[in-house]
Amino acid sequence: QVQVVESGGGRVQPGGSLRLSCAASGFPFSTYAMRWYRQAPGKERELVATISSGGGSRNYADSVQGRFTISRDNTKNTAALQMDSLKPEDTAMYYCNAWRGVFYNYWGQGTQVTVSS
Repeated sequence: QVQVVESGGGRVQPGGSLRLSCAASGFPFSTYAMRWYRQAPGKERELVATISSGGGSRNYADSVQGRFTISRDNTKNTAALQMDSLKPEDTAMYYCNAWRGVFYNYWGQGTQVTVSS
């Protein structure tokens, strides 16, 4: 069956770094764009970063541009989000999403990131 599993969240001080990982199975990973979303309490879910199926195209929200880096490894069916220079406003639940269209759209359960001193 389809599985999308995030890991790597935790608590970090402002200015610190975290690396989130996403392991996928049960679907043709290399044909899906991969996205990272986040949702803070009381706020709407926000698209943070996208990487194309082949990895050649990456896009970021303005709020994380220059601080976050999305990557993928199609040989291992994994994606990652490297987060540097973290700020308190980056605190949220982070979700990995595999997308190839409205009917081919898979989500993980989320991993919590807390940035606090």
